[in-house]
Amino acid sequence: MQAIRQHAFGPAENLSYERTEDPEPGAGQVRIAVVAAGVHLLDAAIREGFKGPLPEAPALPMTPGREVAGTVESLGEGVARLWLGKRVVAHLGQSPTSGGYAELAVTDVDRVHEVPRNLDFAQAVAMIGTGRTTMGILQFADLGPESVAVVPAAAGGIGTLLVQYAKHAGATVIGLAGGPEKVARVQENGADLALDYTDPGWPEKARAYLGGRGATVVFDGVGGEVARGAVGLLGPGGSHLVFGWSGEGIRDGGPLIVEGVSEQVLGPEMMRRTGGSNPVRTLELRALAEAAAGRLTPDVTRFPLAEAAAAHRALENRATVGKVVLEP
Repeated sequence: MQAIRQHAFGPAENLSYERTEDPEPGAGQVRIAVVAAGVHLLDAAIREGFKGPLPEAPALPMTPGREVAGTVESLGEGVARLWLGKRVVAHLGQSPTSGGYAELAVTDVDRVHEVPRNLDFAQAVAMIGTGRTTMGILQFADLGPESVAVVPAAAGGIGTLLVQYAKHAGATVIGLAGGPEKVARVQENGADLALDYTDPGWPEKARAYLGGRGATVVFDGVGGEVARGAVGLLGPGGSHLVFGWSGEGIRDGGPLIVEGVSEQVLGPEMMRRTGGSNPVRTLELRALAEAAAGRLTPDVTRFPLAEAAAAHRALENRATVGKVVLEP
């Protein structure tokens, strides 16, 4: 099979498109002919040698990728034959070396979900990872017609879904994005007001639009000055929900802490709030159900698998919208 291989830490050019051995499914596993594989900003950081949540940098050479969708083409021992030929999506695990950037991927059948009929494979990949995280975040926000939600990075994968969900709940939504093209996408996605956060005057425009109302929640995956401006829109009792800080640099940044603001930095808390024996799968099922019902429709930026390096560069340079996906 063809796969992306990384032999040394460093720039995106270290991702090479190579022929390698086909993986074989073990007991309780399936092999998936991959049609779409998810890409994360954290993938790019780990590519450079950043350990992130890992105890140590991954061993090389490796094939990155933790989310795939495609068709089951081979079964390991003990797997029911009904899985053969099914359209599926799966999160392969938290390891950055899980092997998703490839034409074939192996995973435990217990990780697999059938793809809803109204989703293509790339959209399914978006919902199994980005959608799952979105469902986790939304557990901390009681959205309704009286809510005013501010979404920095509203053209990103999670931001796109947060805007849609908040609008479906009847909330007023202010979406922020960088540059006119992304702002237009946010407006098309349903935001009541879409603003360019590279414009220093955007907070004043938001206040004028709200006419004295305060925001009730800021969904913050950016941090930095954009988050500071968004938090400044919160009214009494408003919440600042932090789930990332890409604007500060994922490698060495940290969440923006604002004194006097009700703030939650989300991480393991999402799993604890979900509860149950398998909270990750519970959130995946919720995300896929929302998409199947048409309430959430992920936006996707697609690259050929062979152009994984270009996908990483575009993601790092904020030149993408929605979820970034590789297609063999």
